[in-house]
Amino acid sequence: MPMNLPMTMRAAVLHGRNDLRVQDCPVPTPGPLEVLMKVFNKSMDEAARIMWHTHENGTGLCGVYSFEVAETKVTQVMDFARKHQHPLQCIMEKK
Repeated sequence: MPMNLPMTMRAAVLHGRNDLRVQDCPVPTPGPLEVLMKVFNKSMDEAARIMWHTHENGTGLCGVYSFEVAETKVTQVMDFARKHQHPLQCIMEKK
């Protein structure tokens, strides 16, 4: 997320059946979907499938890469997680 983005955004929020209000809401923090799309070049659908599989099973496969590429991707994910204080974990395993 670029540093110049505001911490809040204006959003229409439904408070009841006929009560729609515009209010300031926090900007969502980046998470697993963004990482899967940016680092692993996954579509939104692929990223969502991997995220839910990982959530339900404890692990997920983001791709099969050469050692050097996998090492770079693991570093990118862990740097992202650290920067955004997110509990994402990423490891590489020999297939």
